[in-house]
Amino acid sequence: MFKRARRPILAGLFAIATACGLAVAPVAQAQIPYLQLPAQQPKYASIVVDAASGEVLYAKRADSDRYPASITKVMTIYLLFEELAAGRLSLDDRIPFSTRAAAAPPTKLFVKAGDSITVDEALHALAIRSANDVAVAVAEKLGGSEARFAALMTLRARELGMDSTTFVNASGLPDSRQISTARDLAVLSRAIMRDFPQYYDLFSTGQFTFRGTVIRGHNSLLRRELGVDGLKTGYTNASGYNIAISGVRQGRRLIVVVLGGASTAARDNHAEDLLLTGFDVANRRDRGERITVAQNLFEPDPSGQIMRPSREQGDGEQDGLKIVLASAPPPPAATRTAAAAGSAGQWQVQVGAFRSRALAQEQLQMTRRRFASAFTGADTMVTDPSSGFYRARFTGLTEAKARDACETLKARNQACMVIDPA
Repeated sequence: MFKRARRPILAGLFAIATACGLAVAPVAQAQIPYLQLPAQQPKYASIVVDAASGEVLYAKRADSDRYPASITKVMTIYLLFEELAAGRLSLDDRIPFSTRAAAAPPTKLFVKAGDSITVDEALHALAIRSANDVAVAVAEKLGGSEARFAALMTLRARELGMDSTTFVNASGLPDSRQISTARDLAVLSRAIMRDFPQYYDLFSTGQFTFRGTVIRGHNSLLRRELGVDGLKTGYTNASGYNIAISGVRQGRRLIVVVLGGASTAARDNHAEDLLLTGFDVANRRDRGERITVAQNLFEPDPSGQIMRPSREQGDGEQDGLKIVLASAPPPPAATRTAAAAGSAGQWQVQVGAFRSRALAQEQLQMTRRRFASAFTGADTMVTDPSSGFYRARFTGLTEAKARDACETLKARNQACMVIDPA
């Protein structure tokens, strides 16, 4: 288990803009839209975990109390998996619906009181439809009542190491007593794939058919080329948009939990950023580099606002770059002098990566207008697309000039990267 005592020093360094708290600059100002996160956004939390070792690669507010919303149903499913694995249930067994279960608010299957569904249908309804009526029916089937089942959920959570989690219902419907953390939900995600690998592919199913109707799931990341193969989304007004996902690349599995997103798109984009960057960092570590997830993303002053240029921007901007944090301490004087002598005028500042060349050029023009003195004498360039992104860069800078320019941009809440020519 990955406990608080094992939190890596990088925990809490950074939360990228698309996680939550979106704010778009007015089009009337002729500016590129920006995504913006207030430094104290109250609902946000995230974590990236290596599924094999339990190592935390990145964390932000991972131990702060949050409402899990429908990610709760992963624990409901865990207890169902236990019954299947122990032989106390089969996939063809029936789960009856009481009046209370049938009355649960949407999202639901709308099964009538007195009717029943199979365990197999219940599992698909929980994982894909996130059906609240099914969660209540399962709780009553396994626990006798939802309250007793929730107590069993909490007990199992404690046994798994989810020390900050309390369940009071099986669905994740709003209740101020039902709390968890990003870290605990990562523990749960890791446990369910570790303990029940024979059933885990349930979470990769994008749709199922129930009584002649095709029902599609909420996890759009399953449809992206990311290597994502589960787990669960969730939303309430109190929680914001939540997601727990897992993905595999080159034999390495990572788990990402993002809580408190401001929208489905913001949550999904941020989870994608963290997952892909986690894979990249792990691969670079294998090659001997010393780098963290936080360093491989834009990392502005944590006391200010975090901004990510353009809704079109994505993780491809980081590919193949040697990123030097503008706030990093300078190297010793002798080394700095030698580096400056060998690469004067070859340093660059990247101010965004975009899906089109036109957007990249517009970003350069806008940045030049706003920060003319910072880029006096600098040239501009838009790189050929790599991983589908055009990178907007100021070139022909000395190291000192590049660092100073990036610090100036950061002071005005604009993200940037200093690029070492080496």
